[in-house]
Amino acid sequence: MARIRWIREDSATGPIADAYDEWQQANPGRQEIPAILKCFSLRPDFFRDVVAFSERLHFTEGHLTRRIKEMIATYVSALNQCPY
Repeated sequence: MARIRWIREDSATGPIADAYDEWQQANPGRQEIPAILKCFSLRPDFFRDVVAFSERLHFTEGHLTRRIKEMIATYVSALNQCPY
């Protein structure tokens, strides 16, 4: 159960609906917005900033591949019992 209030995709209107649409167009294989991103849904401007920052920092190739970075993030979240 999420403790942070967020806007679900089916309830989104206005700027957050636009931001969700942009994210889904950039990620066509994903069925829904990840919960970690929906945490920022009450601030659509910040949602967009977090998405852009994540793309630059976490999801570009570097010393580690995107796949390895996501595996590390998933493992750390599991260790911390983080549902996001």
